[in-house]
Amino acid sequence: MASLHSFSFNIPTHKNFRPSIWNNKRTRSNLFFLNKSYTTFISIKSSTTNTTLPFLSQEKIEEKIEEIDDNNQESPEENPEQLDEIWTEIQGCNNWENLLEPMNPLLRQEIIRYGEMAQACYDSFDFDPNSKYCGTCKYEGANFFERVGLSGRGYTLTRYLYATSNINLPNFFQKSKISSVWSQHANWMGYVAVATDEAEIHRLGRRDITVAWRGTVTYLEWIHDLKNILHPAHFRADPSIKIESGFFDLYTSKETSCEYCSFSAREQVLAEVRRLIHRYRGEKLSITITGHSLGAALALLSAYDIAEMKLNLTGDHGDDAVSKIPLTVFSFAGPRVGNLKFKERCDYLGIKVLRIVNAHDKVPKMPGIITNEKFRHQRYIEDKLSFPWSYAHVGVELALDHTRSPFLKKSGDLRDAHNLEAHLHLLDGYHGKDGEFRSAGGRDIALVNKSCGFLKSECEVPPNWWQDEHKGMVRTGDGRWVLPERPRVESHPPDTAHHFAQVIKYARAKLELF
Repeated sequence: MASLHSFSFNIPTHKNFRPSIWNNKRTRSNLFFLNKSYTTFISIKSSTTNTTLPFLSQEKIEEKIEEIDDNNQESPEENPEQLDEIWTEIQGCNNWENLLEPMNPLLRQEIIRYGEMAQACYDSFDFDPNSKYCGTCKYEGANFFERVGLSGRGYTLTRYLYATSNINLPNFFQKSKISSVWSQHANWMGYVAVATDEAEIHRLGRRDITVAWRGTVTYLEWIHDLKNILHPAHFRADPSIKIESGFFDLYTSKETSCEYCSFSAREQVLAEVRRLIHRYRGEKLSITITGHSLGAALALLSAYDIAEMKLNLTGDHGDDAVSKIPLTVFSFAGPRVGNLKFKERCDYLGIKVLRIVNAHDKVPKMPGIITNEKFRHQRYIEDKLSFPWSYAHVGVELALDHTRSPFLKKSGDLRDAHNLEAHLHLLDGYHGKDGEFRSAGGRDIALVNKSCGFLKSECEVPPNWWQDEHKGMVRTGDGRWVLPERPRVESHPPDTAHHFAQVIKYARAKLELF
């Protein structure tokens, strides 16, 4: 066996900055706190990191594995059922009854999978204000999932979603400091994707349409930008159904002078979901919407809109011919979106919402600090007194607690408790409200530190390690370093207006059936 003394090697990208042995599911979660007397070191140097990490000889690794096995360390949980057999329950048809305590293995797997699709919005977003592409997605749709480490998932990205930044949420939008920018008015907000791989469709038990909305991983100041003013939703003729005005503006505003914002985020997502439903009509379908932080608010708002516009109803003549496409929201660290009437309307429409929150995160407690769903007299003050600051969460809550993880440090940084990768880490180790933290799927804990420094120093994972090599700069043949031009992404498919018009037309027709 070759000797493993200190040496250096170059790591070209963030995807393989750690020794490959850490990717072994059987050992990865047990390598961080081993006896230091067993440890040799490798000095890792790259353009983005220059650090020293512990590394074990193969002999010592095998000794530790045997020790763990001798101590009856639990193996990753097995799934006694197939997803295609119980997918409607996993999507919430029974409001996740008997699936959360204890956590159903398939549900855990699916929540994390959709959380990773939301995380992809962060991993692909250009946050750099010194880049002329700030506010865009860094990757083309054709290789999007591959670039964010989600290749082989069986989904095809069908369109990007944009929103105008000309609204009163200055701490949410990212704008370039460079005068020559891709757009003065737009920010990339997420994407729509659909399951296209036959093996994945078989595993899921249906063809799934997924919408993923971007939140903010860098700043929490956007929550203070909220006016805390309720605005009539205007998606149906009932002005008592209200949503927070900042969310309403973000979802419905457009800027006709900008090609990326010539359609509102609302028009874009409704048009694309309608197009996909029409394309795959006759098949078993589901619509799943996910998002983190402000993206979670948009996820719930767009799900409500889809249901209110009867977009998830199929069939044209008579109640017997009408069927409903399951509509589910997996929300991570989301704020309250609307008033009690909004919540009740979402319940009536059959929107299934599972809210994953960290008990120590401040964002899910806002807005509605004064009056919310926990206040016994909320209905009275909303109906009789027209109280303008009454908010209510929608759906079922799964509350996690980051203090139960032995890998996470005590932190006074509010962003750590709000971090999406931390939520996924906690999900992997969740075994009930009173259960001990124990990894169920061997999820790599290093992912927590992608965009923060929440892991304990003993884990020896550098903070904020997810970044492009050389910040995207490349060296030309004559030795100069330049930021290459990115291929221009299509702003909107040419049939967007047509499909949105069809949404409005058929919504009116379906309303006549009820």
